[in-house]
This record gives sequence, C-alpha cells and structure tokens, in this order.
Amino acid sequence: MAARRALKFGVTIFVLQLLFILLFAFLAEYDDSAKPDTNGSYSNQSSSDIPLVYPMFQDVHVMMFIGFGFLMTFLKLYGYSAVGINMLIAAFVLQVALIVRGFIYADLIGGDRFPINIGEMLSADFAAATVLISFGAVLGKVSAIQLLVMAFFETILAQLNEYTGVHKLHTADIGESMFVHVFGAYFGLAVARVLYSDDTDEHPKEGAVYHSDLFSMIGTIFLWLYWPSFNGGAASGDEQHRAVINTYLSLAACTIVTFALSAIVDKKGRFDMVHIQNATLAGGVAVGTTADMPLEPWGAILMGTVAAVISVLGFKFLSPAMTRVLKIHDTCGVHNLHGMPGVLAGIAGAVMAALASKDKWGSSMCDIFPARAEDDSTACDRDLDTMRTAIEQGGYQMASLIITLLIAIVGGGLTGLLLKLPIWNMPQGDLLFDDEANWEVADNAVVVVTRNGTDQERKGAATSRM
Repeated sequence: MAARRALKFGVTIFVLQLLFILLFAFLAEYDDSAKPDTNGSYSNQSSSDIPLVYPMFQDVHVMMFIGFGFLMTFLKLYGYSAVGINMLIAAFVLQVALIVRGFIYADLIGGDRFPINIGEMLSADFAAATVLISFGAVLGKVSAIQLLVMAFFETILAQLNEYTGVHKLHTADIGESMFVHVFGAYFGLAVARVLYSDDTDEHPKEGAVYHSDLFSMIGTIFLWLYWPSFNGGAASGDEQHRAVINTYLSLAACTIVTFALSAIVDKKGRFDMVHIQNATLAGGVAVGTTADMPLEPWGAILMGTVAAVISVLGFKFLSPAMTRVLKIHDTCGVHNLHGMPGVLAGIAGAVMAALASKDKWGSSMCDIFPARAEDDSTACDRDLDTMRTAIEQGGYQMASLIITLLIAIVGGGLTGLLLKLPIWNMPQGDLLFDDEANWEVADNAVVVVTRNGTDQERKGAATSRM
C-alpha cells in the first residue's frame, strides 16, 4: 500500500513537471530586458537594475526555502517533511504562479506570451509564501499529494484575489500582509477545520524536543533578518527605504515585547520557545501593508509592540480555545503569526490611507495610492480616471481586507472538502506528524512515545504548540 502511494505521488509530480515544460514552451518568454541583443541596437535600461533588485529577491528566496522550511522543523518526528516538502511545494508553486499570472496579466488567448523577469520571480516567491503559510496550519496532518492539490487551487485563488485588490480596487499592500499573510493563514485554517480529526488532539508525536526547537530557531533567525527585503522588495526609491526602516524597527520592538510577555504569562517566569520562534516575527507581518508609508519610526515601533501582544496572547490562550471550541487545529499557530497580525496590518493600512495628504506625503501619496485625487481637479493617475478622497481610499483598503478574508475562508473550506476524498491518502493515527510514511529515516535516535498507555520505541520525544 505504501509503495503504491509513493508510486502514485512520484508519477503525479513527474507528469505535472512535463506539463509545465509544455506550458512554458508555448506560453512563456524572457522579458525584453533578458533577451539577447541580436542586431546590435537593442538597449533596455531595466537590465542594469538587476544588481539593485537581485539582492532583495535573493533574500526573499532564502526566506521561502530556509526560513519557512526550518521554522517548521519543531515537530520531533517531522523534520524531513518540514524542510523537504516545503522545498517541493515552493518549487511547484513558483511555476504554477508564473503560469497563473500569465493568464491573468497577458493576452495568452490572443497569442501573446507572458514575460518572465525578476519582478515576476519575486511575485512567484510571494505566491509560494502564501501556500507555505497554509502548509503550517495543516503541518503533519496531510499527505504530500494533498499539499500539491491544495497548493494548486490556493495559488489560483490567491492570484485572483491580489489582482482584484491591486488592479480593480487599487489598494496598497507593499509587504503583502493582506494578500499573502491574511490569505494564507485563513485559507489554511479553513482547510484545517474541514479536515479536523479527533486523532490530532494531544497526539504524542505533536511536540518538540530540544534539538528540533533549536533547528526551528534557525528558520526564525533567517526570516527575522530578511523580512525588511520581503516588505521592501517590490518598492522603489524613498518608499523602499522607508519599508526597510519601518520593518527593521517593528521587528526589534516586537522581539523585546515577545520576550517580556512570554515570561509574564508563564507561571515560573520562563521563556516559551513557541513564542520566541514565532511571535518575534509578527512585527514584520503587522507593518507590511504600511511599510512604505510615512508611518514614522515611533509608529513602526508601536506596530511591532501591538503585534507581539496579540501574537503571544494568541499562542497562550486563543489557539487552545480554537482547537477545543471551534475544532480548528493549527499546527504551527499561523493564526497568531500571520492571521491576526495581517489583519492588524490591513486595518493600519486603511487608517493611514484615510489620513494621507499631498501636503504631508508629497509625491509618495500618488505613488502609493494611484487612485487618489492629487488635488480638487487632478487625478494621481489619469489613466485610472478616479478621484478618490482619503476617506474613500481608506474604505477601499478595508474592502480589500474583507474580500481577502472571504475568498480565503470560502476557498479554503471548499478545497478542504476536496482534500477529504479518500483518493488523496490522508494520514491517520500513528502516521500523523511522522516522517516515516514518506521518508527513509535513519534508525539511530530512539525515544519513547507513549500512546494509549503503551510505550513504543520511536525515533527522534516534549512540548506542544497547542
């Protein structure tokens, strides 16, 4: 049975990659800036931007494959899958996202091809982040092929949602707190709710050991260091500079408050590794939407402080209640790291939009909110033919947040129903939170896992995230 499942999965992903080859062959091309100069007269200034753009892109790339991957290695028997399946899903989504974005932004039906450049690669990385956040909510509870199915449908819905928010509602979200973090978190939570099983409650394999928590901290540190690039990578000029500064300050404040609150809520005044691994990053999420706005240094610090409070308290009190009352089992606590801080970011973006003015923001107002009116008679972007007031722009920001939540929750719920079909080989019982179903695991580290009063020798046993 296990061999048949592995064969089915291997054949599936191999066939999918062959399909990608065909789709890219007929639908994709290099962007003009990457094409060879065949006649000696070609010139494109954007090609010289690569030395400026690539470092931030590479930072984000590291976040996807090292940051997210190692952050999820806290499970004592699921480290191979945390890093390995994370790598597989990210590589899969990168290609799916480029194709989906091609259908959205290029006239493929009319014979055009979609261009690939470093900007599109950065957007594909953001798409991967969305799915990897959802992966955290169902970590250890779904099969690899279920993750591929989830990733496929989520990528399509997330890209359509972002297109609606950015190009139809003309809302600003430079750090993707709404379109990546909120969407990924609540999509994953909806899937987790539909797939909920009593088997996951207090499962003996759902926990950490000393070394697995240490590996998880590697992911935390990489994410913490490179988050300014995540929030500022898509910006330029003074907006990019502000994005880096605001994220830097928000993360610093968030870290201090996380350590403080972690000790306060513990009966013995000790730090909880769950809080340190996750809540220290919430400041990067919370400041994402407003990162390129003139938030002021104290404002960025305030955002990081509030993010730490809601994240730590969420891990301590809300997550157990969600499992007990709502039957939503959130393995990594993505609601506390990405969901609530992302909603905070969206609300902050609406407030900042409602306060924005040309006198205080200068040219940044039109750069960030192109649908705004520059003055009583002039639109910021005349091609858009819109003359929004500050309050109206704030309303559109809130509308975009609400639409994101609705699409994520409904889409995640429907995807969860699809994933419940028995053909996807969903793990159950002792196969939950365990690498052995998918990996050849060395038998050189033995622990005792107690289940139903029976001691069983198992590799790799402990604190739970719930």
